[in-house]
Amino acid sequence: MLPIANKIREITGLRPGDLGDAILTSTEPLLLRGLVADWPLVRAARASQDEADAYLRRFYRDATVNAMLGAPEIEGRYFYNEDLTGFNFYPIRVRLDAVLDELQKHRHTEPPPSIYVGSTTIDTSLPGLRAENDVDLGERDPLVSLWIGNRTRIAAHYDLPDNLACVAAGHRRFTLFPPDQLNNLYVGPLDYTPAGQAISLVDFARPDYEKFPRFAQALEHAQVAEMEPGDALFIPSMWWHHVEALDRFNILVNYWWRQSPGYMDTPTNALMHALMTVRDLPPAQRKAWEGLFRHYVFEANEDTAAHIPEDARRILAPLDDDMTRAIRTQLLKRMNR
Repeated sequence: MLPIANKIREITGLRPGDLGDAILTSTEPLLLRGLVADWPLVRAARASQDEADAYLRRFYRDATVNAMLGAPEIEGRYFYNEDLTGFNFYPIRVRLDAVLDELQKHRHTEPPPSIYVGSTTIDTSLPGLRAENDVDLGERDPLVSLWIGNRTRIAAHYDLPDNLACVAAGHRRFTLFPPDQLNNLYVGPLDYTPAGQAISLVDFARPDYEKFPRFAQALEHAQVAEMEPGDALFIPSMWWHHVEALDRFNILVNYWWRQSPGYMDTPTNALMHALMTVRDLPPAQRKAWEGLFRHYVFEANEDTAAHIPEDARRILAPLDDDMTRAIRTQLLKRMNR
C-alpha cells in the first residue's frame, strides 16, 4: 500500500434521505460511513455472493452491457499496453447475466481473469432496482450507474460531475488527490484513453519514482478511504481518484450530477479546442490570448461588460439555453467551413 497519512473526513449516522447541500456541494471529499447500509442489495451482499447475485437477477430483463475482459496477468489493472498504442484488455458487448455467470464460475480460480462492467445505467440494465436501493438527492437529476466485477485497479482520473459512490458489495479503497496535483500525477493522452477519461500513468501498486519522481509530492496531498458494503464517498468535481475493488465480487452504485445548468457544454471541448487553436501560437500571441481568457472567462465579473448596453451584450450577458444553442450553431459553421 502507498504511504498515505491523510484520511478522508468521515461522517457517520446519515441515511439516504439525509443528504443536504452542505454535503452535496462540498469542495472536499467526504466518507459517509454506513449511508446505504440498509439497502436490500447491501444486506444480500453481506450475506454472500450467491445472495447478492440472486438479488440482482431479480431485476434482470435481457440487458446487454459494455464489459472489459483481461488476462489474469493484468491483475485487474485496466490500462495501456507497453508503448501506449493499445490496451491490455479487450471490450465486449455481453448480456449482464453472462457476466454474473463468469464471476460465479471464477470465484475460486487463482488467479482469475479480470472481469469488469463499468458505468452501466441502472434503470436500463436492472429496471426496478432503484425502487429498493436509492439515495435522495433532492431536486438533482443524477445519472445512476452500476459497476460490477472482481478485483480491479482503476487508474487515477477525474470526472466533471460531482460523484456519490456507494459500495454495495465487496471492499474498496479510494485514493484521492485535489485538482492542483495534475502536474504530479503524470497524466497520459487526452484523446486516447482506456475508458474515456485521461488517466495517471503511475502504477499505484508499484510506483516507479525514477520515472515519475513528482508522484512522491502528489502522495503528500493524497487522501484515502477504506470502504466496506454500505459506505458511500462524496467525490467533488475534478478531484482525481484511484479506485481499487479488493474482493472477488464487487458492486458499486454511483450518482453523477453537475452543479451547472444543463445547457452548459463540457469544458473538455474547450480544452481540446484550445490545444488546437492556442497552444502552438507564437509566445507573444499566446500571452495575449491568456489575457483574453482571464478577462472574459476566469476573472469575468459584473464589470466585464458594464460599458456595453445591456440589450447588446449578447454572449457577454448571462447565458441561457437559447443563447448557448446559437453559439453552438455558430461554432459548428466556423469549424465546418
